[in-house]
Amino acid sequence: MSGAGLVYLVGAGPGDPGLITLRGVECISRGDVIVFDYLANRRLLDHAATGAELVYAGKIGGRHNQNQEEINCLLIEKAREGKTVVRLKGGDPFVFGRGGEECEALRKAGVPFEVVPGVTAAIGASAYAGIPLTHRDFTASVQFVTGQEGDGKDKSNIDWERISVGNGTVVFYMGVFNLRHNMQKMIEHGRAPETPVALVRWGTLPEQEVLEGRIADIADMAEKSGFKPPAITIVGDVVKLRSRLRWYDNRPLSGRKIMVTRSSDQSGVFSSMLAEEGAEVIECPTIKIFPPSDDFCELDSAIADIGSFDWLILTSINSVKFLFERMELSGKDARSLGRCRIMAVGPQTGAGLRSHGIRADMIPADYKAEGVIAEFEKIDMKGKKVLFPRSEIAREVIPRGVERMGAICVSPVAYRNEAPESIPEKAMMALEKHDVDCVVFTSSSTVANLAGIVGKNILAGLLRESAVASIGPITSKTCRECTLEVDIEPEEYTLSALKEKIVEYFSAKGNNSAKRR
Repeated sequence: MSGAGLVYLVGAGPGDPGLITLRGVECISRGDVIVFDYLANRRLLDHAATGAELVYAGKIGGRHNQNQEEINCLLIEKAREGKTVVRLKGGDPFVFGRGGEECEALRKAGVPFEVVPGVTAAIGASAYAGIPLTHRDFTASVQFVTGQEGDGKDKSNIDWERISVGNGTVVFYMGVFNLRHNMQKMIEHGRAPETPVALVRWGTLPEQEVLEGRIADIADMAEKSGFKPPAITIVGDVVKLRSRLRWYDNRPLSGRKIMVTRSSDQSGVFSSMLAEEGAEVIECPTIKIFPPSDDFCELDSAIADIGSFDWLILTSINSVKFLFERMELSGKDARSLGRCRIMAVGPQTGAGLRSHGIRADMIPADYKAEGVIAEFEKIDMKGKKVLFPRSEIAREVIPRGVERMGAICVSPVAYRNEAPESIPEKAMMALEKHDVDCVVFTSSSTVANLAGIVGKNILAGLLRESAVASIGPITSKTCRECTLEVDIEPEEYTLSALKEKIVEYFSAKGNNSAKRR
């Protein structure tokens, strides 16, 4: 047996992965074993090191809902193997997270541990619901209470009289099943039946739901609407402030489910842009980016002579990525470009260039291949040598266009796009249930590949209740070839413009956050 490792008890926060602490992220990245629970956002596992062992705490031993003793034993066992163990817990480990019990077990076993606090559900969910738990005009106190005690318990640990009298805010954790019992207890011990109450389900996440009522009727309202856990219950006059302070679930895209079909390594930025407007983003990558079939032979050959080119044309962030990766492997950097001038198509490509310390000499107003040719027609290209690293399926508009002007165009394949064999199960289920408000296509390949995966004749049926957003006319043409009607297309073919057009489209339709109550 090797020396004892270390266990980090890390608070994952209430749901929004952006609410974890920097220390929490650091611990996850160090972990040899990550033991995570139901309420910890799975996106936090992206911070784990390659090869880290990921263990879902609800399935230890292959069975669901394992008891706390089994979890304690797992933490001790892994630590005694000399491993760094991260126990990733929703919310805060020491606020109804049973972190104290786990620490006691670790201490008894002689295993060192560290506790990393997290944003607890009461704090996160109330803030995202627009309900301050304290306010100088309403109350100066707040109490956190378990909501899972029921009538069957011989003696309650809850001091009902203390939490019911006065005007302090009370937050019940996980109390939906016992909601009627808890509200009745508060009335019996002196809290006014008219006291405002809010239930917050999936707080801080795009699917957040808020149901408002009073102590006297909130249980009836929850039953009638089918309100389900996980949720917290906020009791107190501060709930009245939600009508003025609500900010998270009334954004332009709140309540909208938007499917993004970009490649998995490029969808993050655009997905974040939509999420900031309130959308629940369903990532459905329909493209995988691979090295070219010739294993970079053409591109490496061009790079070997890169100082001889007059112009370099880069039309995508992928072309920037692969070109500079191969240059670095060849022992070259930006200085090797020498006198070569650079055209970058679109702001994303320009941003990719700037990350290498280079600013484009020319950015066409029209981000299509035709726009590139239109810009070159304004200057003398006769005898110029042009390098155009491209996708394997790129159109021939640019090579043929510059060659007509008397230039020499070398256009090696820098990367290739391929369709995955399938799309994520979550995305397929959303399409089959017609539970997608908008599907976004950012290239012709994303359209053609999705049609190829699910079937061209089937795709139109799956999207019959969804808006179709296209980044530009070339992509829109492919949509129509697949019998899809394009509802959203920006005048400028950029992700920012596309996002704004989507916001404009749904703003005109009216906010859909009503289904989020």
